[in-house]
Amino acid sequence: MKKVAFLSIDSLDGFVCYDHLLEAPLRAIGWQVETVSWHRNDVSWQDYDAVLIRSTWDYQDNPEAFLKALEAIEDSGAHLENPLELVRWNLHKGYLRDLERQGILVVPTLFRDAGAPLNLGDAFADAGVNELVIKPAISANADQTFRLTPESANARQEELQRIFKERDALIQPFFPAIAAEGEFSLFFFGDTFSHAILKTPKTDDFRVQEEHGGRLQAIVPEPWLLEAAEEALSAIRPKPLYARADFVRDTGLPGASGQFYLMEMELIEPSLYFNLDPDAAPRFARVFNAWMDPSAEE
Repeated sequence: MKKVAFLSIDSLDGFVCYDHLLEAPLRAIGWQVETVSWHRNDVSWQDYDAVLIRSTWDYQDNPEAFLKALEAIEDSGAHLENPLELVRWNLHKGYLRDLERQGILVVPTLFRDAGAPLNLGDAFADAGVNELVIKPAISANADQTFRLTPESANARQEELQRIFKERDALIQPFFPAIAAEGEFSLFFFGDTFSHAILKTPKTDDFRVQEEHGGRLQAIVPEPWLLEAAEEALSAIRPKPLYARADFVRDTGLPGASGQFYLMEMELIEPSLYFNLDPDAAPRFARVFNAWMDPSAEE
């Protein structure tokens, strides 16, 4: 039986993870699954046929160490997915600029370098909105993500300056549809669209993750939303084994036209929410098996 390692963290306490739902369908087609923390330095990665980056949900605390761990895996000869090349590109949210240059409709973003002045007053004026979101350019699980009005930004200026003093940051207009409608996530395994969900925050919040009280439901995406996700995915090279494209509608913003804007293209450790589609885990297993051995499709 072939062996695949699911790369995780030391403890998933406080997180919601559904990767265990992959174990049975993978076992059924000849893959034994082991979950291994990326922090371990005593692992013989060459003993695994493949290593899948899955619930590594603390990598943002030490991205340099994370990349070194992935380099060790690739150097061992184990097949890493998604590959290190994509991880390096996707780790810093500057990748959104690359996608925008290719014509992808991305949430308007001001990129602020570490150490640069944090001029939120100018950001409000330039964006023409009354609410902004600021977050680290390397982040996960909405860590250190703030929704601000001009008043709260002024009151928290010193705190924000301290938090982002040595971090690159993204400053974006807050899309009211996040609270009113929710965030759409579409999942792709290879070239295969798998499933889609709608994530809505709890009352008086804007974070949609389950760990923050977000609510999830399976949906059938509108055709133009699926087209937008497929277009964004087609702009990525090399092609990822798995991807999650997160979108929000521009409803409620000045000049809104009902279009979907890409918020994130998650290629490193996105939750794939196998719990919300009973066919998703078997589908992933089939795609992964064919990915590793194209003759398995025959």
